[in-house]
Amino acid sequence: MDHLKALGIKFVVIAVVVYSLFGILYNANLMNLFWISLLVTGISYLIGDLFILRKFGNITATIADFGLAFVSIWLLGDLFLAEGMPTILLSLTAAFFITCVEPFIHVYIQNRFSDDHQKGFGNGNRLQTEFAKEMDAQMIKSKKERKDK
Repeated sequence: MDHLKALGIKFVVIAVVVYSLFGILYNANLMNLFWISLLVTGISYLIGDLFILRKFGNITATIADFGLAFVSIWLLGDLFLAEGMPTILLSLTAAFFITCVEPFIHVYIQNRFSDDHQKGFGNGNRLQTEFAKEMDAQMIKSKKERKDK
């Protein structure tokens, strides 16, 4: 269920960016934009979030997601949209806006899918502290001797 929630968040972000840029500037078909958003979400989630994020961390995954978003939007835009449209500049712009949101999605994914969370230990970043009165060893010894007398 957590994977579906993460995919849904990622899809909404990508769909808003793709619909905004390609829909307004190129007056593209909504069904084609839906397929572009869906495929970019799948590619980015599988490669960027499930593989690169777990192995290399947030910064590397964000940079990789920029490249993945740019290349996939560019290629899918050329495939689904009318030929002759210059999609490279719009793909760069879309990848930039998607990349601005990716670190937040990565933090959500790391919090949800960390090893501690899977084992039932919650977030893994919360620490519990025990407070006690510090006592000197000689003081304890002297109290014990007084009780024994």
